[in-house]
Amino acid sequence: NLRIAGTPRIEPKPSDGDGKIAFSATFEVYPEFKLGDVTSSTIERPVLEVSEADVDKTLDILRKQRTTFHSAERAAQSGDRVTVDFTGRIDGVEFPGGKGEGIAIVLGEGRMLPDFEKGLTGMQAAETKTFDVTFPADYAGKEIAGKTASFETTMKLVEEPKLPEIDAEFAKSLGVADGDTTKMREEIKANVHREVKKRIENETKQRVMQTLIDSNPVEVPKSLVEGEMQRMVQGARADLQARGIKMDQLPIDPTVFEVQAKRRVTLGLILGEMVKSGELSPKPEQIRALVDDYAQTYEQPAEVVRWIYSEPQRLAEFEGIAIESNVVSWVLGQAKVEDKSIAFDELMGRTA
Repeated sequence: NLRIAGTPRIEPKPSDGDGKIAFSATFEVYPEFKLGDVTSSTIERPVLEVSEADVDKTLDILRKQRTTFHSAERAAQSGDRVTVDFTGRIDGVEFPGGKGEGIAIVLGEGRMLPDFEKGLTGMQAAETKTFDVTFPADYAGKEIAGKTASFETTMKLVEEPKLPEIDAEFAKSLGVADGDTTKMREEIKANVHREVKKRIENETKQRVMQTLIDSNPVEVPKSLVEGEMQRMVQGARADLQARGIKMDQLPIDPTVFEVQAKRRVTLGLILGEMVKSGELSPKPEQIRALVDDYAQTYEQPAEVVRWIYSEPQRLAEFEGIAIESNVVSWVLGQAKVEDKSIAFDELMGRTA
């Protein structure tokens, strides 16, 4: 009746010569624990009512994502896209990575060092200028960190940004076939509401899960954590390979996932115990509602639903989501919940 965690380590023992085989088995077992009380815990739940101003902000971001650049007969300023040639030297000697030709930079995005962008600001096309740039002490390139380089720079092109007008063409670029800008705004508003709801639910779920971890100190089997670490390494490898990165040139240290793996295993044990003791298993109609909601984001929802139900592994993902949803609802019904207003930019992870 032991619940074995991981793979046992089998070692032979000396035989007594009676024809019997003796061995020792060393293994971890799943911990036995009693679920902690969450009734004294306080969970802050973010609350946000989407305003028309929030829709306007989203509309502005969509416009900025479609910015076009046009040649400008003036000096470069913040927001412009400039194309430059440059050669950097330290003590009169060129250094690796310090030379570029036809490099496009949008001033103000912060993708180059502040000193470098400052040197480019105010230059006009065809102008050549030399200026100094000091690399930070913690710069990634250790051989030049903390040093000052002299950059000889030629401005090839200065282009100013132009935002698209909110018109039929813009609406069509967002998928509104007939170009109706009123319909476009309604669709953006619906998407914002959907995204806000999703983020609030996710933020609330994370706080609930942390409450469960804090309320249930569990001794996690090391073998389960190591197994989860290996699964996370495999997932990271698959993701990087899909991005075209050759993994033989980029080894992954499993220990970087140790904290996250331990959290996952801990939550898995706690949720498993809760479902077993609290009858929180999802009902078929609950799973179907999640599948239907997911399928609505595709052009042919019915085909997506059939695709998910045709493969048990895919359906299991939605069963897991439903279990988490039931657990979150149960905990929120037991703990003290304080609704706290959150700013739109903060929830969306933006700087105002």
